[in-house]
Amino acid sequence: MNTSANLPKCPACQEDMTYPDGENFVCAQCGHEWPMAASVEEDEGALIVKDANGNLLADGDTVTLIKDLKVKGSSTTLKVGTKIKGIRLVSGDHEVDCKTEAGNMLLKACFLKKA
Repeated sequence: MNTSANLPKCPACQEDMTYPDGENFVCAQCGHEWPMAASVEEDEGALIVKDANGNLLADGDTVTLIKDLKVKGSSTTLKVGTKIKGIRLVSGDHEVDCKTEAGNMLLKACFLKKA
C-alpha cells in the first residue's frame, strides 16, 4: 500500500499532494492525472524508448531497419531490412547503441522496428 511518504510528486505542478485513484495518481492541487505504471518506470530511472511502431525497446533486443540510412563520413549505406542484434539503450538524441556491419553506431529509434 502506498503511504504519503512514497507517493510521487505531481509532474505538472511539482506539489506532493497526490493520491492513488484506481490505476492512476491524481494531484489534489491541480487535478492532473497520470498512470501509476509510468511513474514506477520513471522512479527506477529506466529509459523508455519506443520503436517506429510504438513497441517498447529494451537492452539486448533485436531490431530491423525500416529505412535506408546513409552513414555520415562514409559512402556506406545501411539497407532497409538489416537486422541488428543486441542493442543497448542510451540517453540522448540517438537512443540506440549497436554494432552493424559498418561498425559501432548510434541510431534513432524512429528508424527501427522490433524484430
